[in-house]
Amino acid sequence: MKRIILYILAIYTVNAFSQNDEKQQLKDLEQAKGLVYQANQLASNDNYIDAEMEYRKAISKEPNMAVGNYNLANSYYKKGNFDEAFYRLQQAAKVAKTKEEKNKAYHNIGNVLMQNKKCKEAVEAFKNALRNNPTDEETRYNFALAKQCAEDQQDQQDQEDEKKDQNDQNDENKDQDDKNEDQKENEDENKEDQKDKGDQDKKEGDDEKDDEGDPKDEKDKDGNQENKDQDQKKPQPKPGQLSPQQIKNLLEAMNNQEEKVQEKINAEKTKGAKVRSEKDW
Repeated sequence: MKRIILYILAIYTVNAFSQNDEKQQLKDLEQAKGLVYQANQLASNDNYIDAEMEYRKAISKEPNMAVGNYNLANSYYKKGNFDEAFYRLQQAAKVAKTKEEKNKAYHNIGNVLMQNKKCKEAVEAFKNALRNNPTDEETRYNFALAKQCAEDQQDQQDQEDEKKDQNDQNDENKDQDDKNEDQKENEDENKEDQKDKGDQDKKEGDDEKDDEGDPKDEKDKDGNQENKDQDQKKPQPKPGQLSPQQIKNLLEAMNNQEEKVQEKINAEKTKGAKVRSEKDW
C-alpha cells in the first residue's frame, strides 16, 4: 500500500513539472513573439540597431523560433552585413517547421550568396527554395539569374585557366628557346675554338715547310746529310800534304805574280822607245 502511494506521488510530481515546463515554454514563446513584433516595428522604421537587440532577445527566449532568426537575418541583410545574415538564415532554415518557412529561408540564402558573387552556391539555395514551393515565381526568377551568373563565371574561369595555361606554355617555350640559344652559343664557341686551333696548327705546319711545300726539317736534314756524304767522298789530305784546293790556290797566286813581273818589264821597254809620227799599216 505504501509503495502504491509513493508511485502515485511520483506520477503527480512528474506531471506537475511537465505542466510547469509547458507553461514556461508557452510563456517564453509568447514573449518571443512579442519581442519579434516589437523588433519588426523598429525595423520598419529603419531602426535596425534596436531591432537587432529585440530579435536577439526573442531568439534567447525561443531559439527554435524560425521567424526570429529569419527577421534578424533580414535586418543584417539590409545593413549590408551579409556574413551574419547568412548565418542567421541557415539557423532559420534549420529550425523551420513548415515548407513556407523553409522556402523563405532558402530564398534569402540565395540572395545573400548572390551579393557575395557566389552564383553557383546561390543556384543550389534557390533550388532548395523551389523544392519547398515550386510555384514561387520570385524564386524561379532569381534561380534563372543565378544560373546565368554561374555559367558566366565558369566561362570566365575557363578563359583565365586557358590564359594561364598558355602563359605557362609560353614560359616553358621561352625557357626551352633560351636553353637552345645557350647550347647554340656554346657550339659556336666550340667551333670557333676548333677553327682557331686549326688555323694555328696550319700556321705552324706552314712555318715548318719551305717555299716548295716540303718540310724544312726533313729537307735541311736531307741536305745536311747529302753535304756530309759528299764531304766524306772527297779525298782527305794526309798529314803534312797540301790539299788539292790549297795547291790550286798556290798556282793561281804564282801566275798572278808572274803576270805582274811581266807587266813591269813591258813598262820599262815602253819608256825607251821612240814615238812614231805615222801609223804602221
